[in-house]
Amino acid sequence: MPKVALYNVNGEQVGEVELKDEVFGIEPNEHAVFDAVLLQQAAERLGTHSTKSRGEVAGGGRKPWRQKGTGRARHGTTRSPIWRGGAITFGPKPRKYGFTMPKKVRRLALKSALSSKVQAGEIIVLDQLAMSEPKTKEMLKILSNLKVEKKALVVTSDLDVNVVKSARNIPGVKPVQANTLNVYDLLRHDQLVITKDAVARVEEVLA
Repeated sequence: MPKVALYNVNGEQVGEVELKDEVFGIEPNEHAVFDAVLLQQAAERLGTHSTKSRGEVAGGGRKPWRQKGTGRARHGTTRSPIWRGGAITFGPKPRKYGFTMPKKVRRLALKSALSSKVQAGEIIVLDQLAMSEPKTKEMLKILSNLKVEKKALVVTSDLDVNVVKSARNIPGVKPVQANTLNVYDLLRHDQLVITKDAVARVEEVLA
C-alpha cells in the first residue's frame, strides 16, 4: 500500500496515511482517462445551435417563374438551399452531445487519475480542514503552510460552506466534495489537497 505524509493546517507532518492499492496504487489507464474527460466535456456542451430547414424559412411560397419557356433552370421556390436567403442543407440542429460509459470504466478512470497524483507526489493529505467562518485570508495561509503554489483541488468529505466560501475566490483553487470528485478536475489541477476523511470516503466508493 502506498504511504503518504499526513499534515495539519500548519503544514506540520503529524503522521502517515496508508492508501489502498486498488484505488491509489494501480497502473494508470490512459485510454480510460481520455474517455472520461471526453465524456465530461461532451456533457457540458449546450448543443443549442440551430439552422432553418425549407419548412422553417420565411417566404418563397410562389414559384419564381413558370416551369418552361424562359430558358432558365426550373425552380419551385426562392427559399431552396441554392438560393440566397434560402434554407440550409443538413445544417446543425439542437442535440445532446453526451454519451454513456460503462460504470467500471468510469471508476477505472478516476482511480487512474488518483494513482497518477500519488505517483507524481502531487497529493497532500490533511488530518482535518475546518473553519469557524469564511476567511479567504485564512485559507491562503493554510495553502501557504502546505507549500501549495500552483493550481490546487481542495477535497473535503462533506460540504463545508465555510471552506467553500474561503477557497472559491482564490485563483487556481477549486473546493469540491468527495462525492463530486472527477477526472477532469484532477487533471486540470497540479496538486490535490484532500482531508483524511475524504480519502476514506473515496476508498469506500471505489475500492
